[in-house]
Amino acid sequence: MRKHLLLPVLLFSQLLPAQQIPTLFEQSGGKQSPTYFEIIDWWKKMDEKSGKVKMLTMGMSDAGYPLHLIVVSNNGDYNFDNIRKNNKRIIFINNGIHPGEPDGIDASMLMVRDIVESSINRKPSPPGRGELKVSSNKGNGVGLPDNIVLAIIPVYNIGGCLNRSVNYRIDQNGPVEKGFRGNSQNLDLNRDFIKCDSKEARAFTEIFHLLDPDVFIDNHVSNGADYQHVMTLLTSQHNKLGGPMGEFMNKQFEPALFSLMKEKNYDLVPYVNAFGETPETGWSEYWDSPRYSSGYATLWHTFAFVPETHMLKPYDQRVKATYALMQCFIDFTSRNSEQIKKLRNETKQAVKSATAFPVSWVLDRSQSATVTYKGYTAGKKPSEVSGLPRLFYDRSKPFEKQVPIYNYYKTEKVVQKPVAYIIPQGWWKVIDLLKLNKVDMRQLKKDTVIEVKVYRIDDYKTAARQNEMHHRNNEVKLLESIQKMKFSKGDYYIPLNQVANRFLIETLELQTEDSYFSWNFFDAVLGQKEGFSAYSFEDIAAEYLKTNADLKNKLEQRRVSDTAFAKSATAQLNFVFQNSPYFEPVNLRYPVYSLMK
Repeated sequence: MRKHLLLPVLLFSQLLPAQQIPTLFEQSGGKQSPTYFEIIDWWKKMDEKSGKVKMLTMGMSDAGYPLHLIVVSNNGDYNFDNIRKNNKRIIFINNGIHPGEPDGIDASMLMVRDIVESSINRKPSPPGRGELKVSSNKGNGVGLPDNIVLAIIPVYNIGGCLNRSVNYRIDQNGPVEKGFRGNSQNLDLNRDFIKCDSKEARAFTEIFHLLDPDVFIDNHVSNGADYQHVMTLLTSQHNKLGGPMGEFMNKQFEPALFSLMKEKNYDLVPYVNAFGETPETGWSEYWDSPRYSSGYATLWHTFAFVPETHMLKPYDQRVKATYALMQCFIDFTSRNSEQIKKLRNETKQAVKSATAFPVSWVLDRSQSATVTYKGYTAGKKPSEVSGLPRLFYDRSKPFEKQVPIYNYYKTEKVVQKPVAYIIPQGWWKVIDLLKLNKVDMRQLKKDTVIEVKVYRIDDYKTAARQNEMHHRNNEVKLLESIQKMKFSKGDYYIPLNQVANRFLIETLELQTEDSYFSWNFFDAVLGQKEGFSAYSFEDIAAEYLKTNADLKNKLEQRRVSDTAFAKSATAQLNFVFQNSPYFEPVNLRYPVYSLMK
C-alpha cells in the first residue's frame, strides 16, 4: 500500500509552484543579493520542490564549507555517464568566483526557478528592460530543452562571499552589500586554475572533469571605461582554441550570441579591454591564458565564455542581462547540439595524434573585426581631490560608432610533441596536479636507463613582486641535449597519445606562460645545494687543471676578458668547480624529461 502512495506524493512535490521560493533579489526590488547561507538554503528548497533540480555536495573550500553543484535536467538525471550516453549537451555555469560580482548568483536562481515553473505550464509575460520581472522575451516560457543539462556552481568563492561589506567595490552600482574578491587565503581564484593553491581550485578541477562540459560560462562584472552597453562578453580566443573549434567559435557561436542578445534588446559587445584610455579607437581581445577559467577550459576543448556586465549599470539591469545571455547560450547550444558534439569529439581525437603544438602567440594588428560601440563622450576636468585634470564621461553626450576589435593572434612558437614525458616521483606536487586532471600515466616497474631529451636552464628572469603567492619565472633560455638517464622504479611515464596532450604541453614545457615551471613548482633545481671549502678545494682544483687542458684554457681566456673575474680568487675557483665533475648535475637541470622516439 505504501508503495502505491509514493508516486502521487512525488508528483505533487514536483508540481509545487517554485514561486513559493522567492529570491532576495526580487524581494528587495533588485537591490540586494543573498548571503552565502541564504543562497545554499534557497537551492536546498528548490531541490526539495522540483525533481528537475538536484543539489550535490562536492569538494571542500578554503573557507571550510563544501562546494555545491546544482544539476538541472528535465528528467532529473544527475548521473553524468548517463547524460553523455543520452546525447545531451552539458552547460557548466560558475558563479561568484569574485563574490563582489554576484550577478550570476542571482540570475541563475531566477532562471532555474523559471525553468521549474515552465514545467507546470506557466507562461510569463514578456518584460521590458526597465521591469524587474525576469523571463523569456518571447512570452513562451523558459523551459529547458531536453537535450541540455545545466550544471551550476551557485557560489564558488565561499570565503569571499562570507566576507561581505557595503564598502567593497565602492564604484560598482549595487547590490547594496557585496562580497570580497579574495578567498579565505586572500587568493584571486580566477588566477588559480593551473597552480591550484586553493581547495576551491582542486574541487573545481574534479567537477570539471566529472562534467567534461561542452560549454563553460563564468559570470563576472567588469570595470574600466563607461559606456552604454549593459553586457560585454569575453570568449575563448579563437586562434588559441584553434582548428575547427576556433573557426566555429569565431564565425558561428560568438556572432550568434550577439544576434540572439539583440533580439532580447541587448547590444552585446566584446569585453571592453581598455584601461586608462577611452575605448572609441578600439581594443585588443583579452588574452585568457590557462591560469584563467576560460583559458583552462580551452585546454580541454570546451567552448568557454566570461560574461562581464558593466559595473556602473543598476544591479537589476545587470542580473537581467546575465539571465538573458544564459538563455542565449542554452538556445544556441541546443540548436547546434550535434555540431558541437562533433567538433569536440574530432578535436579530442586530433589532439591525440598531433605532432606539434603552438605554445605562444602574438597579437596580429593587421587583422581585426568591426563592432558597433555605444559609448559616452570623454573629456577632462579638474579633479576635486588633486586639482589636476581627470578623466570623466559625459552621459549627456552618447555616441555610436564602428570600432576595430583586434581579435587575431599569430602563433609565435611551436614545440614538437614528445612520445612521452618522464617525471621522477619526488616531484609529487606536480604529479598530484596531473592526477587531479585525470592525466593518463603509469609508474615504471623497475629501475631503467632511457635516452631522453634534457633541458638545462641557461638563463631566466624572476618577477620582483609576488603574483598570487608566487614569483613568476619567465624569459627562459634553454640548452638541450640527448642523454641516457637512469630512472627509478616508481617514476612516472606520461604518454602523449591522450586527450590531455594540450594540457600536458602547456604545463610541462618550460617556455609556456602558465607552465608549472613558470609558477615555481620546480624552483628547487635553481638553487645550488653542494659547495666547497676554498682552502681545501684549492689543491683539488689545481690537480684537476693539470689534466684538463681545455678547462685551463677557458679559465685563462675568462681572466683576459673579464677584469673583475681576474681579480677574484673565489670566482675563479668557483668557475673550476662548476666546470668539473664535482659539480652537482641536477643544478639547473629541468626534472621533466622528454622521450622523443
